[in-house]
Amino acid sequence: MSDKELEEIRKRKLLELQRQLYEAEREEIARQQYEMQKDAILRQLLTADARSRLTNLKMVKPELAEQIELQLINLAQAGRIRSPLTDDQLKALLKKLVGKRREPKIIFK
Repeated sequence: MSDKELEEIRKRKLLELQRQLYEAEREEIARQQYEMQKDAILRQLLTADARSRLTNLKMVKPELAEQIELQLINLAQAGRIRSPLTDDQLKALLKKLVGKRREPKIIFK
């Protein structure tokens, strides 16, 4: 390969890497904006104690917490939640969602 061909390949690779970096930055900004909007809505929907419980749940079971957050936002957008949910109301909702799902018990003999 000639020096011109190598230089052209390098330029194409550099442009491709720059495009990928730009796309990754755009996706990260969009994700951050989504999270900020979601947090703002949840601040309006939940009392401080309920938000604290949801944050704790997010640390232990992030998938379940995400599901609950989306469900709360959907309920609010449908007009089914009017006042901020208290911690007790959130606990009741969690019990309904989790249902009778039980953790397996390990017995040592």
